[in-house]
Amino acid sequence: MAESHFQKTLSGFLYDVASGDAVRHMADVGMTVPEIKEKLEFPTSAERISQMVWDHFVATGKILLEKPEPSKSFQKVSYVKETGPYGKVSFKQVSEEVPASGKTYLPCNFGKEIYKDKKAFLKKISVLSKRDQDYLLSLPWTLTTVWHEADERMSRIHRLLFPSSVTLHSGK
Repeated sequence: MAESHFQKTLSGFLYDVASGDAVRHMADVGMTVPEIKEKLEFPTSAERISQMVWDHFVATGKILLEKPEPSKSFQKVSYVKETGPYGKVSFKQVSEEVPASGKTYLPCNFGKEIYKDKKAFLKKISVLSKRDQDYLLSLPWTLTTVWHEADERMSRIHRLLFPSSVTLHSGK
């Protein structure tokens, strides 16, 4: 049991070192999971990339797991490369408290919708572009409401899927 946990942790670390920065950067510039998978030189499964993107979005506050509150902040996690006196390279995790104020969020129940009736969900999102469909279908949405930053992509998705009821929640 402990050995499998160790192997899983080691595997996660190796993938993060090999492709983590590239995955996070490509996600930040708006690439979808299938686009990221195509660009990576290190062979990484779509499921692993999807989880890395999700974790990155949660860590940076692009996705909130709880309804945004005006005074709420989140922990931004990053990794700093350090080189020891004898050239040994290591990575140090650095966390900083970042206020969520100034951002606007949209509620997302895509995980519930996919779980409830995937066929109906696919029909519903057929009005979206292929890239927006890929974005929604490739993230591991939870079965609870999450709050996605109202960036250009998510605002467009909400406008097309819910034309009469776009609800913005501000972290201000």
